[in-house]
Amino acid sequence: MENVHVIDHPMVQHKLTLMRKKETSTGEFRRLLQEISMLLAYEVTRDMPVTYERIETPLAPMDAPTIDGKKVVVISILRAGDGIRDGMLAILPSARVGHIGLYRDPKTLQAVEYYFKVPTDMDDRDVIVCDPMLATGNSAIAAVERIKQVGPKSIKFVCLLAAPEGVEAFTTAHPDVPIYTPAIDEKLNEKGYILPGLGDAGDRLYGTK
Repeated sequence: MENVHVIDHPMVQHKLTLMRKKETSTGEFRRLLQEISMLLAYEVTRDMPVTYERIETPLAPMDAPTIDGKKVVVISILRAGDGIRDGMLAILPSARVGHIGLYRDPKTLQAVEYYFKVPTDMDDRDVIVCDPMLATGNSAIAAVERIKQVGPKSIKFVCLLAAPEGVEAFTTAHPDVPIYTPAIDEKLNEKGYILPGLGDAGDRLYGTK
């Protein structure tokens, strides 16, 4: 699947392993998520176009490459997506921020929207959608479908873990949206959680159950 990018950098994989461990504390999990998100931001922005700005170094003038961060929008799928968002903003401090609130119906596993807020004038903006887990894919599919309605220039989806079922569903629904993830795990269990996974990312991030 050419539109699925598995980020296998050793630092990313090492931090992901630490996050998977059940004994990892809430504070450590939160710190690791921010660190790994910064590394993911590096990968997801690799192909962003640059413009050249005339600057003065201490020794000579030059035309130097720059990215216009104001054209990037980081959209978090609440609530766990906020953990990735914070790491992304450490790399892209000028990016705009959007939020979409979805919850998974426990019976149907379908996504239900309860909140949506993004910047205006999205037509010239590149969107990075953040959610730690791509499990069934229902939430991510619904979020991207909603975001497409405001007409951004481009969309990329970033997650911490993915299941094969979620990847297949997402790429079928949105073949034009690339996925960036450090790992595609084995499968989903009967409750729709990724195995071996790392548990509920939101609960581990915020210390809730």
